[in-house]
Amino acid sequence: GFSAHLKPPSISSPSLDLALSVLYSVVPPAVNPLIYSLRNQKLKAAVWRVMTGWF
Repeated sequence: GFSAHLKPPSISSPSLDLALSVLYSVVPPAVNPLIYSLRNQKLKAAVWRVMTGWF
């Protein structure tokens, strides 16, 4: 998959492949709530400014 493009071909280890697979399976879903909560806070602030007429 995508992890094949991130490491040099000279490093070929099944355990490294497994570790990268687990990393890519766990980290993005764990970080998504933080990213979306920040986005939602900015969106709420923008909507509030528009509704109150404060730019």
